[in-house]
Amino acid sequence: MTKEHPTGAKLPRIGMLLAGDRSYPSFAAFCEGLGALGYAEGQTFAMEARFSAGQLDRLPVLAEELVATEVDVIAVIGAVTLQAVRRATSDIPIVFTVVLDPVSAGLVSDVQQPGGNVTGVTNFDPAQAMTQIKILKQTLPNLARLAILGDAGVPDTLPNLYTAEAEAAGLHPQVVLLRGVEDIEGAFEAFRGEGAHALLSLEVPRTSTHGRKITELAVSARLPTMFGRDLARYEPLLAYGTSLAAAARQMAGMVDRILKGAKPGDIPIECVTQPELIANLTVARRIGITIPPKVLALADEVIG
Repeated sequence: MTKEHPTGAKLPRIGMLLAGDRSYPSFAAFCEGLGALGYAEGQTFAMEARFSAGQLDRLPVLAEELVATEVDVIAVIGAVTLQAVRRATSDIPIVFTVVLDPVSAGLVSDVQQPGGNVTGVTNFDPAQAMTQIKILKQTLPNLARLAILGDAGVPDTLPNLYTAEAEAAGLHPQVVLLRGVEDIEGAFEAFRGEGAHALLSLEVPRTSTHGRKITELAVSARLPTMFGRDLARYEPLLAYGTSLAAAARQMAGMVDRILKGAKPGDIPIECVTQPELIANLTVARRIGITIPPKVLALADEVIG
């Protein structure tokens, strides 16, 4: 049911900033979340969305653009995006998602009482890295050398976490951080040079934006690849984690509360962890491996 808006009244303006592009599932999920709450773009609210398409250096400019449009609230995805918007405004309410640990990162003071103009939803699951590596080891019993692909433009929290978990699992990790799409082929050359047995691609802006190229190169190299749950659309061998779309839909609920008068600093930060495993048998056949039945039995979805 669409919310009614008084004729002639100014429509509330919702801003959104993403480090990815318009095809990013979290953008659609956020819009769906607003729709489920009765919002209709152009009828009950106006949307101002900006996308950096993996070019993180554009985020500060896009954040300034959003602030200049005088939006009533800004929704952001990712810590680096949140930081850009926070530098642009200390007044406009900001709602975030896909921020691992906002307290440790110094983005908020307390999860129950964030304070200031920021609140949001974290999807951080401290067990995700360990579980992804465990699934890879179950799939590839001889796994010893694990390539880890990340993003040089964001904090090194994830690469450090995955490196530690790989070492704890008895693996030799090889971390490459992308500075742009031009680095991807060089990364695969480095993986081949080190004799990587599998690739774990982290859920960060550049790997998310260029996921299709990464999986195409992985198939060509016959390199088994694990992505996060929402990047299953790029057809890696395996995808595991919490759907970022679920967090984005929950973020829409926080935006609704703020538009109704709630102060962001008084809204406790919420956590969403709903992990799913997707296995792609078509890719398995193309790269010449067999996904063991015990791994397929864990899968929420099997493709091919």
